[in-house]
Amino acid sequence: MPLSALPDSNKSIALLSLLVSVLVLTLKYAAYTVSGSVALGADAMETIINVVSAIGGLWALGIAERPADHNHTYGHYKAEYLSAVAEGTLVVLTAFLIGREAIEGWLSPHRTLAPWAGLSLNAAATLVNLGWGLTMLQAGRARRSPALVAGGHHVLSDVWTGVALVVGVALIPLTGWARLDALLAGFVALNVLRVGWEVMRESIAGLMDQAPDGATLDQIRDIIAANGQGAIEAHDIRTRIVGAMTFLDFHLVVPGSMSVEKAHDICDRIEAGLRAQMGSTLVHIHVEPDRLAKHEGIVFWPRPDTSPVK
Repeated sequence: MPLSALPDSNKSIALLSLLVSVLVLTLKYAAYTVSGSVALGADAMETIINVVSAIGGLWALGIAERPADHNHTYGHYKAEYLSAVAEGTLVVLTAFLIGREAIEGWLSPHRTLAPWAGLSLNAAATLVNLGWGLTMLQAGRARRSPALVAGGHHVLSDVWTGVALVVGVALIPLTGWARLDALLAGFVALNVLRVGWEVMRESIAGLMDQAPDGATLDQIRDIIAANGQGAIEAHDIRTRIVGAMTFLDFHLVVPGSMSVEKAHDICDRIEAGLRAQMGSTLVHIHVEPDRLAKHEGIVFWPRPDTSPVK
Protein backbone atom coordinates (compact mmCIF):
# COMPACT_ATOMS: atom_id res chain seq x y z
CA MET A 1 0.00 0.00 0.00
CA PRO A 2 1.48 3.43 -0.95
CA LEU A 3 2.12 5.80 1.94
CA SER A 4 -0.08 8.44 0.29
CA ALA A 5 -3.07 6.12 0.70
CA LEU A 6 -2.60 5.82 4.47
CA PRO A 7 -4.57 7.96 6.92
CA ASP A 8 -2.89 11.11 8.23
CA SER A 9 -3.27 9.98 11.84
CA ASN A 10 -0.89 7.37 13.28
CA LYS A 11 -3.79 6.24 15.44
CA SER A 12 -5.78 5.37 12.31
CA ILE A 13 -2.82 3.36 10.99
CA ALA A 14 -2.69 1.47 14.28
CA LEU A 15 -6.39 0.67 13.89
CA LEU A 16 -5.71 -0.75 10.40
CA SER A 17 -2.88 -2.77 11.92
CA LEU A 18 -5.28 -4.26 14.44
CA LEU A 19 -7.68 -5.29 11.68
CA VAL A 20 -4.85 -6.85 9.66
CA SER A 21 -3.63 -8.73 12.75
CA VAL A 22 -7.09 -10.18 13.34
CA LEU A 23 -7.25 -11.32 9.68
CA VAL A 24 -3.81 -12.95 9.88
CA LEU A 25 -4.68 -14.62 13.19
CA THR A 26 -7.83 -16.08 11.64
CA LEU A 27 -5.85 -17.55 8.74
CA LYS A 28 -3.09 -18.94 10.96
CA TYR A 29 -5.47 -20.46 13.48
CA ALA A 30 -7.33 -22.12 10.62
CA ALA A 31 -3.97 -23.46 9.36
CA TYR A 32 -3.26 -24.95 12.79
CA THR A 33 -6.77 -26.40 13.13
CA VAL A 34 -6.72 -28.27 9.82
CA SER A 35 -3.12 -29.47 10.17
CA GLY A 36 -2.58 -30.04 13.88
CA SER A 37 1.02 -28.90 13.36
CA VAL A 38 2.86 -27.80 16.50
CA ALA A 39 4.91 -25.35 14.43
CA LEU A 40 1.84 -23.76 12.83
CA GLY A 41 0.20 -23.65 16.25
CA ALA A 42 3.23 -21.81 17.62
CA ASP A 43 2.98 -19.35 14.76
CA ALA A 44 -0.71 -18.75 15.54
CA MET A 45 0.15 -18.24 19.22
CA GLU A 46 2.69 -15.59 18.28
CA THR A 47 0.05 -13.82 16.17
CA ILE A 48 -2.25 -13.58 19.20
CA ILE A 49 0.43 -11.36 20.72
CA ASN A 50 0.38 -9.29 17.54
CA VAL A 51 -3.30 -8.61 18.12
CA VAL A 52 -2.71 -7.69 21.76
CA SER A 53 0.24 -5.50 20.75
CA ALA A 54 -1.85 -3.77 18.08
CA ILE A 55 -4.43 -2.91 20.74
CA GLY A 56 -1.66 -1.52 22.96
CA GLY A 57 -0.18 0.44 20.05
CA LEU A 58 -3.59 1.90 19.26
CA TRP A 59 -3.91 3.11 22.85
CA ALA A 60 -0.36 4.51 22.95
CA LEU A 61 -0.68 6.42 19.69
CA GLY A 62 -3.95 7.90 20.86
CA ILE A 63 -2.17 9.18 23.97
CA ALA A 64 0.91 10.35 22.04
CA GLU A 65 -1.16 12.49 19.67
CA ARG A 66 -2.68 14.49 22.52
CA PRO A 67 -1.43 18.07 22.69
CA ALA A 68 0.67 19.29 25.60
CA ASP A 69 -1.26 20.25 28.72
CA HIS A 70 -0.51 21.69 32.17
CA ASN A 71 0.46 18.24 33.49
CA HIS A 72 2.54 17.25 30.44
CA THR A 73 4.08 20.46 29.17
CA TYR A 74 6.43 18.59 26.81
CA GLY A 75 3.62 16.52 25.29
CA HIS A 76 2.73 12.83 25.55
CA TYR A 77 5.18 11.44 22.99
CA LYS A 78 6.79 8.87 25.29
CA ALA A 79 3.54 6.89 25.45
CA GLU A 80 4.74 5.23 22.23
CA TYR A 81 7.86 3.94 23.97
CA LEU A 82 5.76 2.51 26.80
CA SER A 83 3.69 0.63 24.22
CA ALA A 84 6.81 -0.69 22.50
CA VAL A 85 8.33 -1.87 25.81
CA ALA A 86 5.07 -3.64 26.68
CA GLU A 87 5.02 -5.23 23.24
CA GLY A 88 8.59 -6.45 23.61
CA THR A 89 7.79 -7.95 27.02
CA LEU A 90 4.78 -9.81 25.62
CA VAL A 91 6.84 -11.10 22.72
CA VAL A 92 9.53 -12.46 25.06
CA LEU A 93 6.90 -14.22 27.20
CA THR A 94 5.37 -15.68 24.06
CA ALA A 95 8.76 -17.04 23.02
CA PHE A 96 8.96 -19.04 26.26
CA LEU A 97 5.41 -20.38 25.80
CA ILE A 98 6.22 -21.47 22.24
CA GLY A 99 9.45 -23.05 23.46
CA ARG A 100 7.48 -25.13 25.96
CA GLU A 101 5.16 -26.33 23.17
CA ALA A 102 8.20 -27.21 21.06
CA ILE A 103 9.70 -29.32 23.86
CA GLU A 104 6.43 -31.17 24.39
CA GLY A 105 6.15 -31.78 20.64
CA TRP A 106 9.69 -33.15 20.56
CA LEU A 107 9.02 -35.51 23.45
CA SER A 108 5.64 -36.65 22.06
CA PRO A 109 5.79 -36.25 18.26
CA HIS A 110 2.70 -36.81 16.11
CA ARG A 111 1.97 -36.62 12.41
CA THR A 112 0.23 -33.58 10.97
CA LEU A 113 -3.34 -34.12 9.74
CA ALA A 114 -3.52 -32.09 6.53
CA PRO A 115 -0.19 -30.30 6.04
CA TRP A 116 -0.88 -28.96 2.53
CA ALA A 117 -4.15 -27.27 3.49
CA GLY A 118 -2.49 -25.76 6.55
CA LEU A 119 0.48 -24.56 4.51
CA SER A 120 -1.78 -22.85 1.97
CA LEU A 121 -3.57 -20.90 4.69
CA ASN A 122 -0.30 -20.02 6.42
CA ALA A 123 1.23 -18.87 3.13
CA ALA A 124 -1.74 -16.56 2.54
CA ALA A 125 -1.29 -15.06 6.02
CA THR A 126 2.43 -14.58 5.31
CA LEU A 127 1.71 -12.61 2.13
CA VAL A 128 -0.71 -10.35 4.02
CA ASN A 129 1.94 -9.77 6.70
CA LEU A 130 4.61 -8.97 4.10
CA GLY A 131 2.57 -6.22 2.49
CA TRP A 132 1.42 -4.68 5.76
CA GLY A 133 4.78 -5.00 7.55
CA LEU A 134 6.60 -3.09 4.81
CA THR A 135 3.90 -0.43 4.83
CA MET A 136 4.10 0.02 8.62
CA LEU A 137 7.89 0.22 8.58
CA GLN A 138 7.93 2.86 5.85
CA ALA A 139 5.19 4.88 7.53
CA GLY A 140 6.90 4.66 10.94
CA ARG A 141 10.24 5.85 9.58
CA ALA A 142 8.65 8.64 7.53
CA ARG A 143 6.63 9.83 10.55
CA ARG A 144 9.33 8.99 13.13
CA SER A 145 6.93 6.87 15.17
CA PRO A 146 8.58 4.26 17.47
CA ALA A 147 5.29 2.40 17.88
CA LEU A 148 4.78 2.01 14.11
CA VAL A 149 8.43 1.05 13.51
CA ALA A 150 8.32 -1.54 16.31
CA GLY A 151 5.07 -2.92 14.93
CA GLY A 152 6.51 -3.08 11.42
CA HIS A 153 9.61 -5.00 12.57
CA HIS A 154 7.40 -7.35 14.54
CA VAL A 155 5.14 -8.07 11.56
CA LEU A 156 8.11 -8.59 9.21
CA SER A 157 9.65 -11.04 11.67
CA ASP A 158 6.46 -13.07 11.18
CA VAL A 159 7.10 -13.06 7.44
CA TRP A 160 10.52 -14.72 7.69
CA THR A 161 9.11 -17.15 10.23
CA GLY A 162 6.20 -17.90 7.90
CA VAL A 163 8.50 -18.58 4.95
CA ALA A 164 10.65 -20.93 7.04
CA LEU A 165 7.56 -22.72 8.33
CA VAL A 166 6.05 -23.20 4.88
CA VAL A 167 9.29 -24.78 3.67
CA GLY A 168 9.89 -26.78 6.84
CA VAL A 169 6.37 -28.14 7.35
CA ALA A 170 6.28 -29.12 3.66
CA LEU A 171 9.28 -31.36 4.33
CA ILE A 172 7.54 -33.28 7.14
CA PRO A 173 5.38 -35.55 4.94
CA LEU A 174 8.22 -35.86 2.43
CA THR A 175 10.83 -36.95 4.97
CA GLY A 176 8.52 -38.72 7.41
CA TRP A 177 10.42 -37.15 10.33
CA ALA A 178 7.68 -36.08 12.77
CA ARG A 179 10.08 -34.32 15.16
CA LEU A 180 10.85 -31.76 12.46
CA ASP A 181 7.56 -30.12 13.44
CA ALA A 182 8.78 -29.52 17.01
CA LEU A 183 12.17 -28.39 15.72
CA LEU A 184 10.48 -25.74 13.59
CA ALA A 185 8.46 -24.60 16.60
CA GLY A 186 11.74 -24.16 18.47
CA PHE A 187 13.03 -22.03 15.61
CA VAL A 188 9.91 -19.86 15.90
CA ALA A 189 10.53 -19.44 19.65
CA LEU A 190 14.14 -18.29 19.12
CA ASN A 191 13.15 -15.83 16.40
CA VAL A 192 10.36 -14.38 18.52
CA LEU A 193 12.76 -14.02 21.47
CA ARG A 194 15.23 -12.11 19.26
CA VAL A 195 12.57 -9.70 18.01
CA GLY A 196 11.24 -9.08 21.52
CA TRP A 197 14.68 -8.25 22.82
CA GLU A 198 15.37 -5.80 19.97
CA VAL A 199 12.05 -4.00 20.48
CA MET A 200 12.65 -3.68 24.23
CA ARG A 201 16.25 -2.51 23.80
CA GLU A 202 15.35 0.27 21.36
CA SER A 203 12.35 1.41 23.38
CA ILE A 204 14.25 1.54 26.67
CA ALA A 205 16.94 3.60 24.94
CA GLY A 206 14.22 6.07 23.95
CA LEU A 207 12.82 6.22 27.47
CA MET A 208 16.33 6.92 28.78
CA ASP A 209 16.70 9.86 26.37
CA GLN A 210 19.56 8.27 24.48
CA ALA A 211 21.21 10.63 21.98
CA PRO A 212 20.34 10.00 18.32
CA ASP A 213 22.77 8.35 15.93
CA GLY A 214 25.80 10.15 14.57
CA ALA A 215 24.23 10.88 11.18
CA THR A 216 21.31 12.70 12.83
CA LEU A 217 23.66 14.69 15.06
CA ASP A 218 25.72 15.69 12.02
CA GLN A 219 22.55 16.78 10.22
CA ILE A 220 21.54 18.98 13.16
CA ARG A 221 25.00 20.56 13.32
CA ASP A 222 24.96 21.23 9.58
CA ILE A 223 21.56 22.95 9.85
CA ILE A 224 22.76 25.17 12.72
CA ALA A 225 25.95 26.01 10.83
CA ALA A 226 24.03 26.89 7.66
CA ASN A 227 21.61 29.23 9.43
CA GLY A 228 23.71 30.83 12.16
CA GLN A 229 25.37 33.60 10.16
CA GLY A 230 26.08 36.57 12.37
CA ALA A 231 26.79 34.48 15.47
CA ILE A 232 30.26 33.49 16.68
CA GLU A 233 29.75 29.88 17.75
CA ALA A 234 27.27 27.30 19.02
CA HIS A 235 28.37 24.94 21.77
CA ASP A 236 27.02 22.51 24.40
CA ILE A 237 24.60 21.06 21.84
CA ARG A 238 22.27 18.47 23.37
CA THR A 239 19.45 16.65 21.64
CA ARG A 240 17.04 13.77 22.08
CA ILE A 241 14.28 12.45 19.88
CA VAL A 242 11.01 11.34 21.44
CA GLY A 243 8.64 9.85 18.92
CA ALA A 244 8.05 12.44 16.21
CA MET A 245 9.42 15.33 18.30
CA THR A 246 13.06 16.47 18.39
CA PHE A 247 14.17 18.27 21.56
CA LEU A 248 17.28 20.41 21.14
CA ASP A 249 19.11 22.95 23.27
CA PHE A 250 22.46 24.72 22.87
CA HIS A 251 24.35 27.93 23.68
CA LEU A 252 24.69 30.50 20.90
CA VAL A 253 27.54 33.01 21.28
CA VAL A 254 27.04 36.41 19.61
CA PRO A 255 29.06 39.66 19.71
CA GLY A 256 28.50 41.48 22.98
CA SER A 257 27.50 44.64 21.11
CA MET A 258 24.78 42.89 19.11
CA SER A 259 21.21 44.03 19.82
CA VAL A 260 18.68 41.65 21.35
CA GLU A 261 16.51 41.94 18.25
CA LYS A 262 19.30 40.89 15.89
CA ALA A 263 20.30 37.97 18.13
CA HIS A 264 16.65 36.95 18.21
CA ASP A 265 16.51 37.02 14.39
CA ILE A 266 19.46 34.61 14.23
CA CYS A 267 17.71 32.26 16.66
CA ASP A 268 14.52 32.41 14.61
CA ARG A 269 16.45 31.59 11.44
CA ILE A 270 18.12 28.56 13.05
CA GLU A 271 14.81 27.30 14.47
CA ALA A 272 13.07 27.65 11.10
CA GLY A 273 15.87 25.70 9.40
CA LEU A 274 15.67 22.92 11.98
CA ARG A 275 11.90 22.57 11.69
CA ALA A 276 12.06 22.61 7.89
CA GLN A 277 14.39 19.60 7.81
CA MET A 278 13.76 17.81 11.12
CA GLY A 279 9.99 18.18 11.36
CA SER A 280 8.47 18.88 14.77
CA THR A 281 11.27 20.40 16.82
CA LEU A 282 11.32 22.08 20.23
CA VAL A 283 14.43 24.30 20.38
CA HIS A 284 15.87 26.14 23.37
CA ILE A 285 18.73 28.52 22.58
CA HIS A 286 20.70 30.25 25.34
CA VAL A 287 22.30 33.40 23.91
CA GLU A 288 25.68 34.42 25.37
CA PRO A 289 28.13 37.31 24.75
CA ASP A 290 31.45 36.72 23.00
CA ARG A 291 33.44 36.76 26.26
CA LEU A 292 31.88 33.35 27.07
CA ALA A 293 32.97 31.72 23.82
CA LYS A 294 34.57 28.29 24.30
CA HIS A 295 36.04 28.07 20.77
CA GLU A 296 34.49 24.64 20.32
CA GLY A 297 31.36 23.11 18.85
CA ILE A 298 30.25 25.02 15.73
CA VAL A 299 32.48 28.04 15.15
CA PHE A 300 30.99 30.50 12.65
CA TRP A 301 33.92 32.92 12.67
CA PRO A 302 36.91 33.49 15.01
CA ARG A 303 36.52 35.76 17.96
CA PRO A 304 38.12 39.14 17.17
CA ASP A 305 41.58 39.65 18.62
CA THR A 306 41.22 42.43 21.22
CA SER A 307 44.72 42.17 22.66
CA PRO A 308 46.81 45.38 22.53
CA VAL A 309 49.13 45.80 19.57
CA LYS A 310 52.81 45.28 20.43
